Amino acid sequence: MRTIPGLFDESVSKFAELPFLWQKNNTHFESLSYGDTKKQVIRLAAGFAALGLQKGERVALISEGRNDWVISELAMLYRGIVNVPLSIKLEPFELEFRINHSECRMLVVSGSLEPKVAAIKDNIKGIEKIILLDSKDSYADDEIHIEKIYEMGDDYLKSNREQFDSDLDAVEENTYANICYTSGTTADPKGIILSNLNYYANVDQAASLMYIPPTYKTLIILPLDHCFAHTCGMYSFMKFGASLATVKTGKTGPETLKNIPININEVKPHIMMSVPALARNFKKNIENGIKAKSPIIQKLFNHAMKTAYDYNGLGFDKGKGLKVFKKPLLWFYDKILFSKIRAGFGGNIKFFIGGGALLDTDIQKFFYAIGMPMYQGYGLSEASPIISSNAAHRHKMGSSGFLVDNLELKICDDKRNELPKGEKGEIVVKGENVMVGYWRNDKASEEVLQDGWLYTGDLGYLDADDFLYVLGRSKSLLIGYDGEKYSPEGIEEALMEQSPYIDQCMLHNNQDPYTISLIFPIKEALRAEVINRGYDPLTIEGKEEALNILQEEINQYKADGKHVGMFPERWLPSTFAVLNEGFTEANHMMNSSMKMVRGKVSDTYADKISFLYSPESKKLNHKENMEGMKQLFG
Repeated sequence: MRTIPGLFDESVSKFAELPFLWQKNNTHFESLSYGDTKKQVIRLAAGFAALGLQKGERVALISEGRNDWVISELAMLYRGIVNVPLSIKLEPFELEFRINHSECRMLVVSGSLEPKVAAIKDNIKGIEKIILLDSKDSYADDEIHIEKIYEMGDDYLKSNREQFDSDLDAVEENTYANICYTSGTTADPKGIILSNLNYYANVDQAASLMYIPPTYKTLIILPLDHCFAHTCGMYSFMKFGASLATVKTGKTGPETLKNIPININEVKPHIMMSVPALARNFKKNIENGIKAKSPIIQKLFNHAMKTAYDYNGLGFDKGKGLKVFKKPLLWFYDKILFSKIRAGFGGNIKFFIGGGALLDTDIQKFFYAIGMPMYQGYGLSEASPIISSNAAHRHKMGSSGFLVDNLELKICDDKRNELPKGEKGEIVVKGENVMVGYWRNDKASEEVLQDGWLYTGDLGYLDADDFLYVLGRSKSLLIGYDGEKYSPEGIEEALMEQSPYIDQCMLHNNQDPYTISLIFPIKEALRAEVINRGYDPLTIEGKEEALNILQEEINQYKADGKHVGMFPERWLPSTFAVLNEGFTEANHMMNSSMKMVRGKVSDTYADKISFLYSPESKKLNHKENMEGMKQLFG
């Protein structure tokens, strides 16, 4: 049976004594074998049965990465329960929507995340039990520690083993495994239904990209709630009998981040998953380390990188032609420089798997040069998520790789007609990894699913060598620095509708550190308020006060603002630039149906957008804003 329990059973039968999970408990990482993990999974699944949880019912899981996370999900799947994995980054109101929308009957939560649940406890409907992964002094009537569930499982198995096994046999390919929620800006994120078959098929497809020896380890530094970590981390490593470790959770977020480089050197992983934000941080740390060395080392490193860039090309043309003569010099540089850098990552890294968002070609070249390639892939949660990837045996930097096996892909125009190879259009895929649909949202499902084809909403094309190039969203979704996609319309509409001083605005984020906004103010209303506050709009002080007024409008959606909680604060603009001209049909920034043409706006104000990611832009009265106010007020 092609299910996740079936996949795990296969691996346990082959690799029972090999380590599967690694966790740092006190001073060092300790392993849990495949066989021992399964024993815990069975006990917990039986405990869920003792609680009365049935096939198809939903349970939310909110926790940092740890053994308990993996075991809890597997136990749910062995019972046929649908896991609703939720990000630890979510605000309480975001958790509330997802828990209620998915109609969860119970939830599993770690101690550090419990306060978020407590904040919404009165608003989440239908929750019968809150299962705590960490112990505490006393428990409310609806709370229970996970150890008690294990004990209940032991008792259940003594007298109900046949029923338990029968229930397990009823878990089928089409049994739902997860409901993974997309990001939403207006309290209506979509729940992506992924079945056991979706994951099983995508793990098989991932295996067509690479082989993972049973001796390999990975340190999962990405959130386990995302299906990227599910398929590429947990389940792909499970298939091959390899093992996975999780980062030691600190008392605070920054402390956990500090544990990452420490844990990397302790675990010494062979493969790691990465997203652009992590890649940039790794690159920055490496470069800072080189800058701290002597000028001679710095010059040597720069020449070594130039040599590697020339030799490697884009990967597929590595060492070809006259480049072959640089191989001895590159070997020397690897011996004295690059190997030392890799030692800082544990010394075993073979490659990174890049996902979540597009990774700059320059960053790909950087890691390729030092001998730790980041093989960029492409996918989305609706496809479980892998669609394509570069791999060790076949890669082309700048691309998102080649298609996995057993998946069809076509490029379509805006009328959903298939286009010839090489032409740009929407990426459309079909395979057993494509989601079942969106939970309780038939309309949204019908918009993206047609005759088994998934219309991704991403633009791209296939080159002559069948490498996929992803160009961005065909719709208006923005992509945060960590690969999280979100829609800006709700925020933009709220700012325009609820502020008396903002006529038009456009948010921008394309894998950048923060979101920025271009704002066209309502000139007369803004001028009147400046005067009302006792300033002359023609003076520098008056223009600065106008900027303060606009900032105050954005702050209404942040802490202590009257609209706080309407949107996640991380998606609100961190800085903005004032425009002296609005978006109109005449300047082609508005189409005939009065919708903003984002591409045109971005192209027109490319310089302003670039400036807003500079340190100077953090000052409200930066040069672009003062110039904008001068043109607006005179």
